[in-house]
Amino acid sequence: MSDSNTTDFTNPSSLILMGIPGIEMVHVWISIPFCTMYALAVLGNFTILFIVKREPSLHGPMYYFLCMLAVSDLVMSTSTLPKTLGIYWFNSREIDFSACLTQMYFIHSFSVMESGILVAMAFDRYVAICNPLRHSTILTLPMVAKIGLAFLLRGGLLILPYPLLARQWPYCRTNIVPHTYCEHMAVVKLACADIRISSYYSLFVALSVTSLDIFLIVVSYIQILRAIFSLPKKDARLKIFGTCGSHLCIILAFHIPRLFSFLTHRFAQNVPLHFRVLTANVYLLVPPMLNPIIYGVRTKQIRGRLIR
Repeated sequence: MSDSNTTDFTNPSSLILMGIPGIEMVHVWISIPFCTMYALAVLGNFTILFIVKREPSLHGPMYYFLCMLAVSDLVMSTSTLPKTLGIYWFNSREIDFSACLTQMYFIHSFSVMESGILVAMAFDRYVAICNPLRHSTILTLPMVAKIGLAFLLRGGLLILPYPLLARQWPYCRTNIVPHTYCEHMAVVKLACADIRISSYYSLFVALSVTSLDIFLIVVSYIQILRAIFSLPKKDARLKIFGTCGSHLCIILAFHIPRLFSFLTHRFAQNVPLHFRVLTANVYLLVPPMLNPIIYGVRTKQIRGRLIR
């Protein structure tokens, strides 16, 4: 398909992904760290799933939530990176419109799911530290399954209007998406119609989900910190700080680039486009790579099983 800037269509059969606009000449070099991070993410998260499955002593709420996080990371990164690397290596920029909407749905729905899983992990740490004697009775296997299903449905249902609305708009100006993947607003901005419904709804989802999840995590960690500082032994406090510190690192690595990407895409148009696109790739790549490394290094049981 031609890479022309204008075309006459109302329902495009395909779209053209530009990659990172303005720095196309270094796409091959950028692909090296991207490919490395993706390979580490796939290897690390599959290792986590394999170890938890094979080790009966790890069949507990914390590790089940960690497996959910690993699956979410694999889906998010695999939804984008193979196509992105195809753009960098083979100049394979064309993507079917339906495939683009499918990619959009998986990226954003699993991003919402991952945010929810981080809340569940914070709740697990809260119960384990503040109510250790009731941990096994509160977070039973059915309860863990219900929590996982609730966050799965939340992500799936909240994001469903994204592709449904995007399919309704007429596209009559251009079919070139200035991005490495089908990010929601990057696609709907191509429409030659009033897209305020899509824009306002995505703003509502992002702000409501992020603010609610961060609020719940903050509340959990306030209670955790109160419990930690009430402990008489310094060694016990340091041990719990180490366990919670790894979780906080993952939360920060996920939410900070995600919020930055979301806010700059809408409100900071003076930020260079290539920087916004790079940031949008970071929150889909860095957390999936860091999660298994942080938990593998910081969690004694996983580290010990991996060594064995």
